[in-house]
Amino acid sequence: MKKIVIILGALFLVVIGAVTYVGFALPNVGPPPDLKVELSPEKIALGKYLSHHVMMCAECHSQRDYSKFAGPSLPGTEFVGGEVFDQSMGFPGRFISPNITPAGIGDWTDGELFRLITTGVKRDGKPIFPVMPYHNYGKMAAEDIEAVIAYLRTLEPVDVVHPPSEVDFPFNLILNTIPEPASLSKKPSKLDPVAYGGYVFNAAACGECHTRFEDGKFTGPLGAGGREFAFPDGSILRTPNLTPHETGLAGMDRDAFIKRFKMYDEPGYEFHTVAPGDFQTIMPWAVLSGMEEEDLGAVWDFLRSLEPIDNFVERFTPASAGAAH
Repeated sequence: MKKIVIILGALFLVVIGAVTYVGFALPNVGPPPDLKVELSPEKIALGKYLSHHVMMCAECHSQRDYSKFAGPSLPGTEFVGGEVFDQSMGFPGRFISPNITPAGIGDWTDGELFRLITTGVKRDGKPIFPVMPYHNYGKMAAEDIEAVIAYLRTLEPVDVVHPPSEVDFPFNLILNTIPEPASLSKKPSKLDPVAYGGYVFNAAACGECHTRFEDGKFTGPLGAGGREFAFPDGSILRTPNLTPHETGLAGMDRDAFIKRFKMYDEPGYEFHTVAPGDFQTIMPWAVLSGMEEEDLGAVWDFLRSLEPIDNFVERFTPASAGAAH
């Protein structure tokens, strides 16, 4: 009996030690870099393009109107935050995108912003939920991250404060284990369209949505689709297969792929109202339609380089059927 008590006591100490380590010693990605970003016109212009049309900072840090197809941002909310990602959408908590205008991040150093964007660790050392794809941004070139920071510094300050995010137990502990040091890369030349397209594919976090994700981890081949997203009304969206297979994009050519995006960028285009039960998507067509055709073409070239995966995806299940899914 005494031996059992000793073993249980030792196990208890191990558990307490592990919880303490995870809760207080993690995340451990190192200090923010000593960085001062140059606010040159070229850097600001690049940051504007990236944050609006590639990395989708404007879209996620806004409030999206899901009464319209593809949930375009409500005018005037871009970069101000306030979008809610909660349990009704399958998240382990209630996460609210923060205000990233100078009113929200003006007292952050450039190094603190750089570390947040590339590792997911805030200035206070605490992690953010990876609905923001910081793992992707941590694989980008430093010059692009700095460009985004430069552009954010030029935004009009909007004095709005949102409630803090709340993480469900035990994910509040698991969350500390997710951030990792950035693995920055060199930006590929546009003369190598497959490599450059892969870079843009990563920066736009295409693989985050178009790869099957179950039980907290990616379980399917990159780009083969099948990831499920729940809408608050109970309907289910599944992302399509982007690989060059018959169940994916084999039947689409490069020009058609580019036009699929650019059709939403036509002057005067308005996203239609979605009736209950109609197909809806989280695909941010409104912002990605502004991507340069050269970049879209490079993404196409990268997608054509992927292994063709046989994966037919049932794209959408309306709320009534979704409740039984």
